[in-house]
Amino acid sequence: MTDTIRHSTPAPGLLQLEINRPERRNALNDEAYRGLIDGLAAAADDDAARVVVITGAQMCFTSGNDIADFMTRQEGSADHAAIRFLRAIASFEKPVVAAVEGFAIGIGTTMLLHCDLAYAGRSARFKLPFVPLGICAEGASTLLLPQVAGAKRASELLLFGEEFSGADASRDGLVNEAVEDGQALSRALERAAALAALPVASVLATKALLQKARGPLVIETIAAEAAEFDRLRRLPETQARFMAFMQKR
Repeated sequence: MTDTIRHSTPAPGLLQLEINRPERRNALNDEAYRGLIDGLAAAADDDAARVVVITGAQMCFTSGNDIADFMTRQEGSADHAAIRFLRAIASFEKPVVAAVEGFAIGIGTTMLLHCDLAYAGRSARFKLPFVPLGICAEGASTLLLPQVAGAKRASELLLFGEEFSGADASRDGLVNEAVEDGQALSRALERAAALAALPVASVLATKALLQKARGPLVIETIAAEAAEFDRLRRLPETQARFMAFMQKR
C-alpha cells in the first residue's frame, strides 16, 4: 500500500481503494496504477474482501492519466501500467463498485465499463478526450460503450470528447444511478455492503457467467486499442496537441 492508493475497510466484506493525488485532481501515474493493481490483487487473495469499492479523494474520482506521461513514455502502451490495470480490472473475479464525484476523465470514465456497479454525483464531470488530443480510446471502450450507450451515443462521446454530467452518465448506462452531489460514496458503500451480504459462491458464479461470453474479446480489444494508441501518441501532431494542453494548465 502507498499513500497514492489508500486502502480501508469501511464495512465488513468491503475493501475500499481511494485514489489519493488531490494536488493533481487524482491524475493517475505509474505509482497509482501499480497501487490499484496491487489493491485488486490483495482483494483477490483475501476471503474477507468480498467487494472492492473504488473512489477518489477530496470529492474527485480522477482526472485521468497524467498527461505528461503520454509525452515521455518510452515503453509501448501494451506494457504500460495503465494497460496492465485495465487488464486486471477487466478480468477481476470479485464485484467492483465505483463512486464518482468531481472529475472522471479519460480512463476515469472507461474503467467504469469494467465495474459491476457505479454511482455518481449528478454534476460529476465525465469526458473522453482521446480524439481531440490526437489519440484513440482505450479500455475496450470501443467495444463496451456501444453496448451500454448505443452505437450513435458511443460515437458521439468517443469522437467529439465533449464533457457530460453524472445525470448524463446514468442515462447512457455508464453508472447505475446519479445521486445528490456528495452522496456517491455513501450510495456505493450501501450497495456494496448489500452485495457482500449475498451468498459468495452465487455472486462469483454470476459475475463469471456475465464475463464469460465477452471476456476474451474485451482483452483482445484492450490490446488492439493500446497498439493504436501507442502509434498515434508518437505522431508529431499528437505531441503538439499534448504540449498545447500542458501549456494551458
